[in-house]
Amino acid sequence: MPKNVFFSVGEPSGDQHAARLIERLTEHQTEIRTRGFGGQAMQAAGCDVQLDLTEHAVVGIVEVIPKLRQFFQFVDQAEEVFRSEKIDAVVLVDFPGFNWHIAKRAKKYGIEVFYYCPPQLWAWGGWRVRKMRRTVDHVLAVLPIEETFFSQHGIPTTYVGHPFFDAVQEKQLDQSLLTAMQQQCDQGDHLVAVLPGSRGHEVRQNWPIMLESIRRLTKAHPRARFQVAAYREQQMQWCRDQMTPQDESLPIDFYLGKTSEVIEGSRCAMMVSGSVSLEMMARRKPAAVIYRVGRLLYGFAKCVIGVDSMTLPNLMGPKKVYPELVSVGNPEPAVEFLCNTVHAMLKDEFYYQSSLVQLNRLSDQHAQCGATTRAAHWIADRVCPADLGVSQSVPTRNAA
Repeated sequence: MPKNVFFSVGEPSGDQHAARLIERLTEHQTEIRTRGFGGQAMQAAGCDVQLDLTEHAVVGIVEVIPKLRQFFQFVDQAEEVFRSEKIDAVVLVDFPGFNWHIAKRAKKYGIEVFYYCPPQLWAWGGWRVRKMRRTVDHVLAVLPIEETFFSQHGIPTTYVGHPFFDAVQEKQLDQSLLTAMQQQCDQGDHLVAVLPGSRGHEVRQNWPIMLESIRRLTKAHPRARFQVAAYREQQMQWCRDQMTPQDESLPIDFYLGKTSEVIEGSRCAMMVSGSVSLEMMARRKPAAVIYRVGRLLYGFAKCVIGVDSMTLPNLMGPKKVYPELVSVGNPEPAVEFLCNTVHAMLKDEFYYQSSLVQLNRLSDQHAQCGATTRAAHWIADRVCPADLGVSQSVPTRNAA
């Protein structure tokens, strides 16, 4: 009899991770059927996506409050599935504010709950670990620090490694685009990747700062070209709409769905903090990182965040490999930060090579592959215990 696994995924990056997990899961155990909340990547992987939750991804109290009623309607929709149909397991991927409620409803019907790419409670909001202990049966940790944290708090945890490194290895890059980018470099151009974020609100908050930085950098570096990677077409169009008639001469190229190629073909980047920083690390590209937040969220974060960096690679080694800045209020300091850092990466070869040395060292130590397969085998073995697959070795503790 087929086993049914319900996924709840609300972030665009989580949609990609879950899609690869679903592919591995159904390859490993053909009797498993997947359904739930997610995005287009999960649907393409064969999941019966009943709600595109990635379209509703938000961060921060201010953004969440207007959507609370809608989110609870989504939770009720999931509970109706748990009540009326046979669901053998629920797999949550990130998006904790919403997924806590999915987990609670699943436990109401005795369904096992597994958390893949768990919330970063080790960084902030550690008091919520009690909630996880009540509603989550097992954590599939993607960072070594997560395994330590959750295990110490009495939550069964298996460290599988980070799926972003699988994504980098498996990604089939557009070679014609990379060839065109290389030709530009051969002609003396410096390509700078511009990553304004995958969520709509991130793009709206950070792109104006990046655009102003591009204006200034173009004057100092006339051979620089800025490659803007857009996650959605409407986000790309919004970025274009913010440009004035005077900006039409700026050396900006927009790419839709080509983030990996933009990163691979670039010399360096300006980017919004997020999971894509792991791909930057794996592809060994220096970057300046910003994240713009409102005063309310910033004040709250200062009280609860327990780490000194917002960029994941900076938390993996003894030194920060990515310069970063949180922007609050006046955007001018963020513009100056991006301009100064990108200028150094384009002009100062010693600075650039020193950044590469640190990135290479960190990537060699942590950017190991196989996380998706290990997670899929673990879930399949748990859901289908009578038909165990071949066990996958767990990465060493210094892997990610």
